[in-house]
Amino acid sequence: MDLAERSRRAVWHPCTQMQRHEAEPLLAIARAEGPWLIDEQGGRHLDAISSWWTNLFGHGHPRMVEALSAQLRTLDHVMLAGLTHGPVVELSERLGAATGLGHAFYASDGSSATEIALKMSAHAWANAGRPAKQHFAGLAGGYHGETVGALAVTDIPLFRAAYAPLIRLAATLPSPDARGAQAGEDAHAVALRVAAEIDTWLAAHADTTAAFILEPLIQCAGGFAMHDAEFLRRVRASCTRHQVHLVLDEIAVGFGRTGTLFAHQQAATPDQALRPDFLCLSKGLTGGVLPLSAVLTTEAVYAAFYDREPARGFLHSHSYTGNPLACRAALTVLDLFEQDDVLARNAATAAALDAALAPLHTHPALRHARRLGMVWAWDLAPGWAAALAHEPGGFAGAFHRAARARGLLLRPIGPTLYLMPPYVLGAAEIAHLAEGTLAALEATLAGARAPDPRAAPHAPLP
Repeated sequence: MDLAERSRRAVWHPCTQMQRHEAEPLLAIARAEGPWLIDEQGGRHLDAISSWWTNLFGHGHPRMVEALSAQLRTLDHVMLAGLTHGPVVELSERLGAATGLGHAFYASDGSSATEIALKMSAHAWANAGRPAKQHFAGLAGGYHGETVGALAVTDIPLFRAAYAPLIRLAATLPSPDARGAQAGEDAHAVALRVAAEIDTWLAAHADTTAAFILEPLIQCAGGFAMHDAEFLRRVRASCTRHQVHLVLDEIAVGFGRTGTLFAHQQAATPDQALRPDFLCLSKGLTGGVLPLSAVLTTEAVYAAFYDREPARGFLHSHSYTGNPLACRAALTVLDLFEQDDVLARNAATAAALDAALAPLHTHPALRHARRLGMVWAWDLAPGWAAALAHEPGGFAGAFHRAARARGLLLRPIGPTLYLMPPYVLGAAEIAHLAEGTLAALEATLAGARAPDPRAAPHAPLP
């Protein structure tokens, strides 16, 4: 029995209807190097979604291997309650210097970071004598994780509907998605209009609202909705005016994905940095090597818990909080950014890949071509989505299989095709990714059940 079949029988894979793998074998990966995953048969697959948006500098980066090997020989793990260690202290100091926030609280995954921020916000208000401020708000199409607390601020029915009886649902406010532009509007105008609507809502509900949570610049799992940075400036001002905490979820978009180290930094003005009350980090925090998440907050929030009374403290813990190996991986990520001019190199890589992707930007079956930093997305035209509904998994499933056959790991979200590759693409990888994505799209469209004959495989449907 091969590894894929053993896995199907023994492992419950995440975000997967396991029955599909009776007919579609799992891809068994034997090793990885740089941006490539190598399967048991030696086949090479470009990891074009960075292993669920985590991997920044490729697999097996020599500096990461060296740093973790040295750390393993020194200290592998120790509890963080009543104890501390060098890597967690240094990481907290450096994240604080990079963000203007401090008092880092650690967990192992993004959902936990969301829950920490929400609990910390409501508890801080209670400690400040405002216990009625215990509700939350998020954006339409927002995604912040799949634990029960995180699902309360996640607006994706596929993840949330089955657990509705367990969830204390947050308010859902309009998204500044630039694709929602009305006649005569551009992305900036959409940001202004939606920010004004949110300000009105916050004014009416501030007495009971602890925090407003959002993904800055890109709502990834919600179809890669992108918005103008002016929205962040307006929302920050509204939250300050109405005394509501602003939680920024940079779990997916942090660490260079959008072109700056952190996405919210693009909303800074020459006179003032934009700072949230809570900043949630994970995924790229360790370069995709080890699980780690962090929540950074303000001096004011920290002070609300600082007391002799234990019940006023933040009584939340994880067994592997601040794991030294994971912290060392995160420190190595920060070293690479500081020493290798990663953001400038990414800008050049993104420009080259964007040029190679030009046929996709103008493809008649795709709509809303968009890019920010090292993230690309397009939406399949509705007629084509309907024509591919017979395929297992619809367009997303059909495209994933076509891409895999061409040496690419790509997983569209519903009708949204996206790329979020590692930062270490060379010219050959750029060509492979661009050409393979286009070929996979054409192969997927060729399998559609069109209502009428088509002159060409890429002809638009009504």
